[in-house]
Amino acid sequence: MKNKPTLDTDYQLVSYLEQLIAKTDLDVSSEQIQLLVAFVERINKWNKAYNLTSVRDPREMLIKHIMDSIVVAPFLEGQRFIDVGTGPGLPGIPLAIMRPDCHFVLLDSLGKRVRFMKQMVFELGIANIEPIHSRVENHQPEVKFDAVLSRAFASLKDMLHWCQHLVDFKGKFLALKGVIPEDELADLSDEFEHVRTDKLVVPHLDGERHLITLIKTERK
Repeated sequence: MKNKPTLDTDYQLVSYLEQLIAKTDLDVSSEQIQLLVAFVERINKWNKAYNLTSVRDPREMLIKHIMDSIVVAPFLEGQRFIDVGTGPGLPGIPLAIMRPDCHFVLLDSLGKRVRFMKQMVFELGIANIEPIHSRVENHQPEVKFDAVLSRAFASLKDMLHWCQHLVDFKGKFLALKGVIPEDELADLSDEFEHVRTDKLVVPHLDGERHLITLIKTERK
């Protein structure tokens, strides 16, 4: 994230995000907090015309979009990630702010969402994201990713089917889910292995959150 502009953010939103982060073990700098709040303010601004999210209250966005995304940061291993069906950049943009040492490809099939994300690169100076307008099955990366990120993109079975070409046998699939999807896990083919399930603690969020990690099991 180079040449980041000076951000004039809402003090009350900054204070509220600081309170939320204080309830976790996350290490977030004041600069990162300013960027995360600035991102929320821009989602709120663009939402009126672009309908980026059904969440309308910026404070609620801090919980449901920002905190729900950045709690995944400690689980990221590697340098290159792809966020499929990212929408307005969730969880990709918050994670890119948390992990400026990593590169994030943000993939979405809707042009207006990609335009919004490209504007975020310009306005917020988040240089480690690469928004791409494409359907996931059509995206053929020259270099495989360390992990695929999925937040409310599809069932585990569909996610693995559409995204298996994006990683090699060292890569992982990280699916952000609510309650543990026992039926979906039971429906996995033997080409994939469920490695672990981690419970995510998101302050002030109603409902459960879990991170499901899967890998390929067969060499082709």
